[in-house]
Amino acid sequence: MPRTTDTDGATVPQRLLAAATRLFADQGYDRTSVQEIVEAAGVTKGALYHYFGSKEDLLQEIYSRVLRLQQERLDAFAARDAPVERRLRDAAADVVVTTIENLDDAVIFQRSMHHLSPAKNKRVRAERRRYHERFRALIEEGQAAGVFSTRTPADLVVDHHFGSVHHLPTWYRATGTLTPTQIADHLADLLLRALRP
Repeated sequence: MPRTTDTDGATVPQRLLAAATRLFADQGYDRTSVQEIVEAAGVTKGALYHYFGSKEDLLQEIYSRVLRLQQERLDAFAARDAPVERRLRDAAADVVVTTIENLDDAVIFQRSMHHLSPAKNKRVRAERRRYHERFRALIEEGQAAGVFSTRTPADLVVDHHFGSVHHLPTWYRATGTLTPTQIADHLADLLLRALRP
């Protein structure tokens, strides 16, 4: 079945995801009804259930789409022909910027992941773990080459950086004094300083 689009060119799934993201971020997953989502998207319940089996599927996709983007970008950074310090720094800054650019998704994830079924929750956690493992591999590569210190285990370095990233929704404001790129640069520099031999 073709994906119908509106006058802006957004497909029905895109409209549903945009509406669900806005509503889940504003009023919470559990306080948002399917009817509110379809009305905001300008589609029928039938359209929602054609593309997404449930409201929970929308919740899973909201988080997974950002993680897919971040994974693709991390894989590209990691595969570049550049010194490991440059690849790690770029990856560390990128995850900050892409999280800020998709802050509603991050807010929804923090507030609502517990609403996912055990199977969906396990799938999302596995996707996130794959990302963290790829990031950790860059640190371990640098440690093995003697470029990064081995004083702190790579797992702990990863947890520390992503603790900062996952905390962004609690304090970041678009009206703040630092731009997303400046915040990303500061956090990436902190990570690299912590790994300095």
